[in-house]
This record gives sequence, C-alpha cells and structure tokens, in this order.
Amino acid sequence: MAMTDAPPAKSKLKIDRQPMYWNDGVKSLLLFAVSVLVLLVCWEIAAQLELFTRGIPSASETLGELWWWVTNPFFNNGPNDMGIGWNLFISLRRVAIGYFLASIVAVPLGILIGMSPLAYNAFNPYVQLLKPVSPLAWLPLGLYIFRNSEVTGIFIIFISSIWPTLTNTAFGVANVNKDYLDVSRTLGASKLRTIFKVIIPAALPNIVSGLRISMGIAWLVIVAAEMLLGTGVGYFIWNEWNNLYIANILVAIFIIGLTGLILDSAFGFLEKFVEFGRKS
Repeated sequence: MAMTDAPPAKSKLKIDRQPMYWNDGVKSLLLFAVSVLVLLVCWEIAAQLELFTRGIPSASETLGELWWWVTNPFFNNGPNDMGIGWNLFISLRRVAIGYFLASIVAVPLGILIGMSPLAYNAFNPYVQLLKPVSPLAWLPLGLYIFRNSEVTGIFIIFISSIWPTLTNTAFGVANVNKDYLDVSRTLGASKLRTIFKVIIPAALPNIVSGLRISMGIAWLVIVAAEMLLGTGVGYFIWNEWNNLYIANILVAIFIIGLTGLILDSAFGFLEKFVEFGRKS
C-alpha cells in the first residue's frame, strides 16, 4: 500500500515590527492640540460665566489681540506705543550683546579654572560670592554707573549669564579623562595645542550645556529688568499693566514663552550635534 506524504503544516511566520516613532510623534502632537483646545474652551466658558476675577479677558478676546499684534508687529509711535516686533527685537538685541560678552569671558576663564588648581583657589571665592546675587540687585548700581538704560540692560545680562557657562566649563575641563592628557604629553604636544585639540573637544558637551543654561537665564532676566529700563518686551508688559489691559499682558507672556522655547530648542539641537560629533 502506497503511502502519500501529508501536506506540510503551514508555519506561522513571525515578523518583528520596529516601533514606528513617527506615529508616537503624531499622537503626541494630537494630544497636545486636544489639550490646548480643552484649555481654551474651559477658559472661554469660565470667562463667560464670570468665574474669574473682574477684568480677566476671555480666550477669544486674547486670541484676537494676539492675532492683531502678530499681524501688526512693527509700528512705532513712541516708546509707549511700539509694536511687539520692535519690543522683541530690542530685548533680543540686549540679550545677544550681553550674552556674547559673558560667553567670551566665561569660557576662557572656565578653562583656566578647570585646568589650574591655583586659579581655582584664586577665583572660586568670587564665583561663590557673586553667583547667588539676584541679577536685579545689580540694576540700581548699573543705572548709577552707566546712566544709560541700554548699557545697563546689557550689563545685567552679562552679570547674570556668565556664571552657568563658567562653572560648567570649569567642571567639564576638570573632568577630562586623564588618559587623554597623558597621551598628549607623551606625544610632546604643547600646552596650547593640548587645550584646543584635547581639552576643549572633551569638555565641549559641558560648555554647550552651560551656554544653554546661560541663555535661558538671560532671557528670563531681561524681561524683569526691562520693566524698569523702558522699551523691550518687559516694558511692554509693564505698560499694559499700567493701562490695565490684561489681554495684551497674556499676549506678551505667550510671545516671551515661544521665543524662549525657540532659543532653548536651538541650543538643544546644538547639544545633540556635539554629542553626535563625539560618537562619530
């Protein structure tokens, strides 16, 4: 009797699917959009039912003001009547100058402190004494010395943003792998070449991290300082408070937050670029 082979059983093919990260991004974006929509609806309902303190605008009124300021950003009818674009430009200009000056001082000094115990012992008392001082405590002194609101604003940014960059740079330099330095000495590299070819590349993630923190502090401080200096986003908020127009204050808060987010995201991208460069 002939025997026939039974048909082979169908084997189940198991496919390992990789996680679809773009789906996670879309879901996060949708969740964010839904949360914003819920917030706006609740805000509008609460305002219409007069659940807030008298004078708090509704969501629709605030969005209307936001649209007006965004579409008319660059008019100038004097210091007390300038478009939000000009005020933002003034604030960013002060931050850029003060931050740049602080960076070109903090990075070299941080490298020196990180490399030399003598320099550390000499300069660390200054850092520990001045770092905890509120930047606004320097404002009256700056106004008295410089007699100029623009220069005082730059000075306040300089004095407030120098410390995170300096301390992070010093920490990164002090913790460079000793093997790298030993190899550099063995190969006969000069001190200057060792700094630029070994120490700075190794400490670069810490330096960029300090620069990122300093930028966040600089943007935070300028808004508070400008309430007394005149012009800029901070002065815009103070002026609208004097007019008791809360909707414009909320508009300015949103624009300040958005600008800070953009600045921080730029430094976040720079941090990732540095990390990628170190690994490649």
